Amino acid sequence: MPETSLAPESSPAPAPAHWKRNVALFLSGQTVSLFGSMVVQYVVMWYVTLETKSGLAIALYAVCAFAPQGVVSIFGGVLADRMNRKTLTIIADAGIAAATLVLALLMLNGITELWVILLAVAVRSFGAGVQTPTVQAIIPQIVPADQLMRVNGMFQTISSAMALLAPAVAAAIYAGFGVVPVFFLDVITAVLGIGLLTLVAVPTLDRATETTTTYRQDLVEGMQYIWTHRIVRWLLLVFAIIFMLTVAPSFVTPLMVARTFGSEKWMLAVLEIAFSVGMLLGGALISTWLAKRSRIGLILISTFSFAILTVALGLSTNLWVFYGFMFLFGLAVPLFSTPFMTLIQETVEPEKHGRVFSYVGIVMALATPIGMVVFGPLADVLSVQTLLIVAGLVTIAVMIVAIMVPSGQAAIAAARATSSPVAEGQAAEEPLAAPSYI
Repeated sequence: MPETSLAPESSPAPAPAHWKRNVALFLSGQTVSLFGSMVVQYVVMWYVTLETKSGLAIALYAVCAFAPQGVVSIFGGVLADRMNRKTLTIIADAGIAAATLVLALLMLNGITELWVILLAVAVRSFGAGVQTPTVQAIIPQIVPADQLMRVNGMFQTISSAMALLAPAVAAAIYAGFGVVPVFFLDVITAVLGIGLLTLVAVPTLDRATETTTTYRQDLVEGMQYIWTHRIVRWLLLVFAIIFMLTVAPSFVTPLMVARTFGSEKWMLAVLEIAFSVGMLLGGALISTWLAKRSRIGLILISTFSFAILTVALGLSTNLWVFYGFMFLFGLAVPLFSTPFMTLIQETVEPEKHGRVFSYVGIVMALATPIGMVVFGPLADVLSVQTLLIVAGLVTIAVMIVAIMVPSGQAAIAAARATSSPVAEGQAAEEPLAAPSYI
């Protein structure tokens, strides 16, 4: 089967009308919604960790949080290419909020069993499987091509800022009022986020109104497209390696803190804050100074940074040194995720964005629980430190192979060849101002 073209063949489209207003509204709405979701994520993770101190329980949480997202992403991406993406995002966000509200009401009535919480986490994951690829597909619809790296970096910076604020808010609410009020906060932020999104103009793609193919045909076409697109195929391989061998073990870092340094809530909160401060700084760098750097170069540097820092976390014997490495780990995240998403947005045709990002979501959602199926139970047998060291060393070895094989060399060369003008250091025609929050 011949390989697909590595970039859309059509000439660059003019900037979408009122794109700065739409970007500001979109980022604002996603920020509000993301903040509530992050607060819930931290509190549920801490609740499971502190109540059970079990690697198996944390593994079950990871499976429930990611596996359903992977399953439904298959269909979520197809829907994103068939429906108006704004409408689909609103439906998914509302469904997640409804599941959270039901969990809050159940816990208010004394139903606090672990399986109930995990079931709610799984339902939220189903909603994320639709929402995540759809949101990523909306961005190139409302952003000029020469501003994608900057807007993606800005989105990452804002997300990191919320990730910095969320654990502090989560710890304060959890310590002072318990777990249930956090769920009500998530419902409120979801409503606000949906309200802001309704103000964003997101056109329906021609394909979404004219399509005559079946869902099965769309799924098969998406798989064939990825398989014959050397850049996307190789990027998904790297994505899977990172999520299976470094992201999955990172889920047991709170367990290492609880077992080695203490089980006080502030220790877990500082762990997340250190990571989030790093992400915030990394997002700021990628949206400004590093916006003109090679996408594939940043991906390779950050990938090996993940591996080295995973080993360093395992070797840490001091809590504050551990926090320092988590800060650096967070710093590397935007240097990987932003150029990764930008490369896909730049080299994939708009009418295929939903399906391609759905497969990105599948890899993300399935690689993490697969890794946790191994690392979670092992954390009850071996030390977390040993697991982190082994995971980091294996990541280095696997990535060297992935880079040295001919397909890896071809993908890297193709990615460099398809760099946008911004990536080559040319100034964009119209600089992007920081979004004004509504």
